[in-house]
Amino acid sequence: MQPNEAHRAVLPVKEFEESFVFFATAKGTVKKTPMSAYSRPRASGIIAISLDADDSLINVERTSGDNEIVLGSRNGMAVRFPEQEVRAMGRNARGVRGMTLSPGDAVVSMVAINPGSSLLTICEHGYGKRTEIEEYRKTRRGGKGVINIRTTDRNGPVVAIRAVDDDDELMLITAKGMMLRTDLTAVREIGRATQGVRLIRLGEGDTVVAAAKIAREEDHEPAGGEEGSPADSTTPPSDEAAPSTDGAEPDDPPEANPE
Repeated sequence: MQPNEAHRAVLPVKEFEESFVFFATAKGTVKKTPMSAYSRPRASGIIAISLDADDSLINVERTSGDNEIVLGSRNGMAVRFPEQEVRAMGRNARGVRGMTLSPGDAVVSMVAINPGSSLLTICEHGYGKRTEIEEYRKTRRGGKGVINIRTTDRNGPVVAIRAVDDDDELMLITAKGMMLRTDLTAVREIGRATQGVRLIRLGEGDTVVAAAKIAREEDHEPAGGEEGSPADSTTPPSDEAAPSTDGAEPDDPPEANPE
């Protein structure tokens, strides 16, 4: 590996059949490459994507060619578009614009979803929400997207988004080494442009730094009463799920033309 380089994603592969590797960067660039292009690796590695000097890879997903893609930004925006809007490219390609970002914003997560999934958004201060994917209207690739969550002082910026269903469980990890594992049936679905509910109670000065979706174990015993346990009730107070009260909610921003 090169200096200052780090692993960003691991994809388990048994056979290099007809599927794709889908990339997303912090600056909103996306790229799709056939899985077969990576079937002949070298000991020193091979180029997976060409990056600008001021950009970085944030996530990689394996896709079928028929998935939908959702990009989520640090400041609470999300764009949803069909995977088919991104043509297949070679390994050395830079990619195309997947999301237009406001100044100071960055893409923090990318998920490949299927119909019927819901989108879970996790914020730095331990708050988040789960929303039906159909509440996110499809936009053109390269647009600014729609409001995903209110990144207020209470919530903090977005840490991650995940495509989930009731059979999944969630693991949250904090900067001070606390970990919470919770059943996603405890997180009820609410509207899109809201502030969300508390997912984990944090100690003073602690923040959520990572979130992972994990398969539910048949005999898993819920971790109740731990120091990193979630809010006292599995059904959060209704005022926490309410939209921001600082006036009428603004319209979602207009779409931008992709490159």
